[in-house]
Amino acid sequence: MSDENKTEGGEGQPENLSQEELKGSAGAAQAQSIEFLLDVPLSLSVELGRAKMLVNDLLQLGQGSVIELTKIVGEPLEVMVNNKLIARGEVVTLNDKFAVRLTDIISPTDRLDSLT
Repeated sequence: MSDENKTEGGEGQPENLSQEELKGSAGAAQAQSIEFLLDVPLSLSVELGRAKMLVNDLLQLGQGSVIELTKIVGEPLEVMVNNKLIARGEVVTLNDKFAVRLTDIISPTDRLDSLT
């Protein structure tokens, strides 16, 4: 049996670690896991509005057709990460592109509640 598998208290006995050692190893593991998560790709989307229509109406759409959405002008847009609401915001332009200025961040507690 290698030294890696042996414990301080003898074969089958748990190793006695101080609180500081436990906290230190947990903190290091947490820092490593957070660093690992920083490179995880996420899908962010902003919903401008929704519409319902019949298949017949969908087939009639052509270039220049206008689809009326349910959201009212000025109403906050929903910012979603991996299809979960994380914030609300308003449309702005930045360097000739659409952007969203966040006006309300959903609290972590509320995000957890929405999962149940």
